[in-house]
Amino acid sequence: MDVLLRGYSVNPPTWFYLSTLLIIAVFYRFNRFWSLRNFDLVLLLLAAPGLLFVRNDETRQLGYIWLFSLSGLYLVRLLADPVLQRRPQLGQNLNSGGLIFLCAAAFVFLSTKAITDTLPGSTTVTVQSADAMLNRISVPHPPEMKGEPAPGPAATLIAAPVEFVFEELTARILSILTHGAVVAGLIVAGKKLFGDLQLGLAAATLYMLLPGTAYDVGKFNHVLPAALIVWAIVFYRRPIVSGVFLGLACGAMFFPVFLLPLWFAFYGWRGSLKFGVALAAVALVLVGSLALTSLDGPTFVNKILGSIDLEVLAFRSDSQMQGFWKEAEYLSVYRLPVIALYCIQLVVLTWFPRQKNVEHLLAHSAAIIISTQFWYTQQGGVYVLWYLPMFLMVVFRPRLLHLLPPDGQLEENSTAIRDRKISDAAPTAGGVRSQLYR
Repeated sequence: MDVLLRGYSVNPPTWFYLSTLLIIAVFYRFNRFWSLRNFDLVLLLLAAPGLLFVRNDETRQLGYIWLFSLSGLYLVRLLADPVLQRRPQLGQNLNSGGLIFLCAAAFVFLSTKAITDTLPGSTTVTVQSADAMLNRISVPHPPEMKGEPAPGPAATLIAAPVEFVFEELTARILSILTHGAVVAGLIVAGKKLFGDLQLGLAAATLYMLLPGTAYDVGKFNHVLPAALIVWAIVFYRRPIVSGVFLGLACGAMFFPVFLLPLWFAFYGWRGSLKFGVALAAVALVLVGSLALTSLDGPTFVNKILGSIDLEVLAFRSDSQMQGFWKEAEYLSVYRLPVIALYCIQLVVLTWFPRQKNVEHLLAHSAAIIISTQFWYTQQGGVYVLWYLPMFLMVVFRPRLLHLLPPDGQLEENSTAIRDRKISDAAPTAGGVRSQLYR
């Protein structure tokens, strides 16, 4: 960037102003002010001020309160999503060619930012762990990751081949590849699940333009689980493939583990067996990779324990943590009922409704991930990239009542069977679209 435009730079506030204007121009429906699309855009744009407040020491407490409250609005929106029956077809203020160009241009800008910006501590630790795995050594004293969750073995395993080839550029290339995986997953979901490629392009473009993506563009650890979950949803009709993707996501960071009960309930008895076998296979591969790259037993134990951060389960945050519960120390006692409510929500979303489709899978998965940040001590509410791709899929999706689990115990009527065959065989614009948007 400095070679082409010497002295050119875009600071976070300027990025927020410019991207907000561009997002409104492309996605805002000026002819339908009171529409769900406009409401969702406002919710998405409200995250950027909170992230900016958190970056400033003087307004950090306000930022945590802002994001904590906004996460509550996100949760209400997702829990109410299956009830919203009308999904009118609302196109973008730009055709498909323009969306492709804008998405590609935004991806190039973010890639440049990932290459030139200072690396976050979490990504640096992951790369160092990958180098230690290749050299069969342990990292005795990893750098301090203030307010950052520990990387899991899956992130280290995925980063190891890139570290072997690119060495010093590993962290930056990993960041670019993971964002590219999210963009590709959203586009494929639009074509394969939504029956409209332009919806996938719109979701991917908005993901690239949102300020939160640019602010944390180098956080490979946070983007990787979200990318894996997106692809697990894309391949929902293949429980083994989805199980592999979700198993890797659980091995990359802790929060996808809470999605497992929902996914088991979604697949039913027969599908859950295949899904569980895939999860077990991924777990064996991860443990085996740590064992094969360890010199001895103590090294293996250190690698296992190094990926588990038990401090996040503490009911009072310590002096090294930051976040809503740290800034409001006198409220820490309320984390216990928050965790209890979270467990109740897991049970409710897992068992109700009994007959689930992809609409429920999308909205409930995003809701569970967002709810995790209410009790998480380390900067809870800040990790927007954990759930942003799934939230965008909920925002842009049409009606998906015809997308049912492959081996579930659902009773399908003739209309649902016909709709699913049409969507799987030829999800083209036209006849399918008239059934999706009604």
